[in-house]
Amino acid sequence: MPAEFLFAIPPLTVTAVIDILAVAFIIYQLLQIVRGTRAAHILAGILTVYVVYEISLRAGLEALRTMLASLAPYTAIAIIILFQSEIRRTLARLGRKRLFGGYRRPESTDEILLALTSLSREKTGALIVLERDIGLRTFIESGVRLDSHISRDLLLSIFLPGTALHDGAVIIQKDRIAAAACFLPLSVNPAVSTKLGTRHRAGIGITEETDCLAIVVSEETGLISVGAFGDLETAVTIDRVDQRINEHFGVAGKSTPSGPAPSDSRKKADVVETAARMRD
Repeated sequence: MPAEFLFAIPPLTVTAVIDILAVAFIIYQLLQIVRGTRAAHILAGILTVYVVYEISLRAGLEALRTMLASLAPYTAIAIIILFQSEIRRTLARLGRKRLFGGYRRPESTDEILLALTSLSREKTGALIVLERDIGLRTFIESGVRLDSHISRDLLLSIFLPGTALHDGAVIIQKDRIAAAACFLPLSVNPAVSTKLGTRHRAGIGITEETDCLAIVVSEETGLISVGAFGDLETAVTIDRVDQRINEHFGVAGKSTPSGPAPSDSRKKADVVETAARMRD
């Protein structure tokens, strides 16, 4: 039989090209999700088991092949259990953009920025979590319910060292402080630097399970970090925090088309003035 019949290549059509690119894109995104996480080690273990199975099949190692084949029916369930956090994070990424109109800028952003400026200057540890689509009710119930209006003074009072609500996280839900002193899951990602403390690991951990935005202020250095979807950006400026909030909530610009309200302008000026004093 001629070689061309043994290795016949189907014609490369436009549909085939789109199909190949779509599969390649999905595989690339999956690799990006598991890269640097514990899921990468689990995936490497699964691939190792598959390679051993193929070797046993071709080498005629019947006992080893039978044992590995008996595990195949449970593979799907095992993958769901082992990769549950990665699956939740992936679905959150897929659903983080709304179909029409995007998101509006949280009205409390300026008050949060003012509080962060003071917390950073005084080197007061803080952890603020901004809820997005995935509800944080479970974590809210672990703390002290407040359901109060957001203000700079209130945030500074909550994180004041020695107070009852100092430890834990503040969760902001729909422009209101839902609760304080909340317990958050710690990240177990081996790629996370060992130099990061509990507060930073909690900030990463909550973003691994939900689509929230976590803002952390270090009590040792006063540096501000912003976390989302399992990633933490450290040593950011106040302007960068504002930008990250806008990006996370899908806001095109810092102000609405009609322009900011006068009170918003004064608050923004306060942020700039305070940041300038910090630089001085």
